[in-house]
Amino acid sequence: MQLQQLRYFVAVAQSRHFTQAAALTGVTQPSLSKQIHALEESVGAALFTRARGNVELTPAGEALLPRARRILADVDTARLEIDELVGVRRGRLRLGATPSLCTSLVAPLLRRFRAAHPAVQLSIQEDGSQDLVASLARGQLDQAFIVLPDSGVDASLTAEPILREPLVVASAQPLADGPVALQRLRDHQLVMFRTGYDLREATLRACHEAGFEPAFAVEGGEMDAVLGFVEAGVGVALVPSLVVAGRPGLQVTRLADRLQRTIALAHRRDVTPTHSAAAMRTVLEDYLREAVAWRSLPDGVEVI
Repeated sequence: MQLQQLRYFVAVAQSRHFTQAAALTGVTQPSLSKQIHALEESVGAALFTRARGNVELTPAGEALLPRARRILADVDTARLEIDELVGVRRGRLRLGATPSLCTSLVAPLLRRFRAAHPAVQLSIQEDGSQDLVASLARGQLDQAFIVLPDSGVDASLTAEPILREPLVVASAQPLADGPVALQRLRDHQLVMFRTGYDLREATLRACHEAGFEPAFAVEGGEMDAVLGFVEAGVGVALVPSLVVAGRPGLQVTRLADRLQRTIALAHRRDVTPTHSAAAMRTVLEDYLREAVAWRSLPDGVEVI
């Protein structure tokens, strides 16, 4: 089994077309087909079914695909790490973050990182925490800012808690002069996040534990859409306190019930962080240290 064969295999699996995969990988179609056949002989099983022009993965192909992607990602990371050490290339950082963290924490971090390391190639994956954890495990990300679940993360990952922040009620008009009980949301229609969104699950769980089923004014949005709908007066939303900072069109009401979430920086346990990833960790530490010193974090946000 050769690395180039795995690259050809992944290209065919993604395009489901041998000719297109050959074009993507820069080889002729007969050469690609020959290497795929050699790979199938090596693993002792057919990887694709080819019927009437349709290319589909066999069960063996389905089993090999995530492992092939992880192997190739690890090889690319190792090559970049070596290149960084010898100064041949400029480095790369593949960073993941949830939409709420992209809106709040990650934006100022990227500004600082770019100022300090302008030659590093940056790529961002904005996704839910569960999807980011899966991307880390597959080797598609170097590190990710995630919401730490109560049950912890996969054993293959290291997740270092960095922040604890409260959830607050965002609205277009003030709800009260001081903190309110969560039950008060029974009297308001909510702007609700899309299905599968971390904050949707947190909101529904909190409302159910408080003994009521929330009513929705609208549902299905991402973070920016939800905040925009709240600003327009469509309804109220339960959101992290960091995302409402600097948005004068939103009123913030704290909850008497202590609802909070823990933010962690995660990476694979079996992979040494690249220099670029280590540099981002340093930028994060400096940013949080300054935020604490200048008391610039919203009330209730705690650096761990």
